[in-house]
Amino acid sequence: MKKVNILFLTVLGMSGLGLGINNAISKSDNVLPEQKNDAIMNAQTIHPSTEQKKSEHDRSYNFDASSALPSSSTFQQQPDNGKILGFDFYRDALNAKKPMQTFEETMKSDIAQRPEISKTQHKLLLSRYDLTPRFDPEVTMTRGKPLAVGPTAILKNKMSWQKLADMSPEEIRNNNLFPYPALPHPKQVTGGQVFPPMQISMFPRLERFDVEFDLPEAFLPEFPPAIFLQNRPELGDVSRGEVVSINNFYRLFKDILTPVQLTGLQMLLTPLPQEEFNPTDDRKSAQPSLGVTCFDCHVNGHTTGQFHLSPDMRPQERRVRLDTTSLRGVYSQQIHGSKRSLRSIEDFTEFEFRTAYFNGDPIHAMKKGFPMIDRIHVSHMAQFQNMLDFPPSPKLDNNGRLNHSKATEKEIRGESIFFGKGQCANCHQPPAFLDNQMHDLKLERFLNEPGDGPMKTFTLRGIKDSPPYLHDGRLLTLEDTVEFFNLVLQLKLTDEEKSDLVAYMKQL
Repeated sequence: MKKVNILFLTVLGMSGLGLGINNAISKSDNVLPEQKNDAIMNAQTIHPSTEQKKSEHDRSYNFDASSALPSSSTFQQQPDNGKILGFDFYRDALNAKKPMQTFEETMKSDIAQRPEISKTQHKLLLSRYDLTPRFDPEVTMTRGKPLAVGPTAILKNKMSWQKLADMSPEEIRNNNLFPYPALPHPKQVTGGQVFPPMQISMFPRLERFDVEFDLPEAFLPEFPPAIFLQNRPELGDVSRGEVVSINNFYRLFKDILTPVQLTGLQMLLTPLPQEEFNPTDDRKSAQPSLGVTCFDCHVNGHTTGQFHLSPDMRPQERRVRLDTTSLRGVYSQQIHGSKRSLRSIEDFTEFEFRTAYFNGDPIHAMKKGFPMIDRIHVSHMAQFQNMLDFPPSPKLDNNGRLNHSKATEKEIRGESIFFGKGQCANCHQPPAFLDNQMHDLKLERFLNEPGDGPMKTFTLRGIKDSPPYLHDGRLLTLEDTVEFFNLVLQLKLTDEEKSDLVAYMKQL
């Protein structure tokens, strides 16, 4: 394993931060080479052609707000001498500790706090999960990454899964025994998009100086993910093992996509200002940033486990962690967004870069660079997204049911449980394995937490490629997911039935 040390930033020479404890937890030896020519990074990097010489006037404090001469001497008789001594939103960073706080002061404080924040989150994860990865000896993700198996949750008081399932929700809550409480953002007060180490290694512009990714790579989707297009199914995975970016999209897709789809893909790869990645003092990137692209989060139209906070809840401490969901198969979905229930992929696309990029706050959007993309380009973006398909499922027939001549007895038993005792098909109906509805699991029955309210049903097609599970990633494996729903729905599944159900879902 390779461990990368943390390099602290200086005001004059801001180099990238290291990857922190996540590398020590789990780091794959099969790391993609760093992309040497990131067009977005180049576009926001200054390369002065001549030496810049500053005059005495250039170096003076005349430009500092405190040096500004009042427009009238009579202000001395007015409150606070006519000055704003409190916070002024347009120029003071969000959550600054004092008015006129500089970006350098904020960054220095954040860097100092980061090791302890990482340590606290890692300690929390170790108290909840066994983070030593165990892998399926036969099933892998689409491009061959080993599939971690579980359950990983640690049960309290020497409890067994079977004994826990026999308890009532009230007993579980009163004894604080539910093994899957909400997974928090490592830094709730700031929140925001956090990218995994393998992606930052290729695109250092996505590194934040205040917080780092928390889950081990073994429990994340493969990087880069495969890409399947429903307009060219005969090609299979069209990613060719590359992360699609503004650098390579034309070379990869000029002979595969229509001009409209190609334009849409280009827009999805174009950076737009975002809450933590922007040119203002509110940013959490060391250098002013052009922002992030849609496909920085939805890598190759899929996901690699990036997370942020739900934009549609307040106050800040009530907001929930959200994993980036896959865009595979969006053509079969009628609602979009975990809670927003947007009714078209065009609406979802537009609302993402206009509001969700800024935590649902249009005032922040105006301050950091309100993106104005016309509806024509939005429709082009949607046209490409609607080409993204699920990975092949060779054991399913045209109706989304198992072809028993290709399936094992274990998988066939698992399908029976899925459509019967397991109640999975109540929400996850084939062929797309969703119902285009929202459902409330009422987790407050089991936890001393408020619960999440109604959440969109997400597709189970290609589910083995999309760990971790549930909206906040609290379920690290499919086995954890089955245990979770066995408790929440009070199914009383046997160990064999759970194992059969997991075997079936791996074929979806």
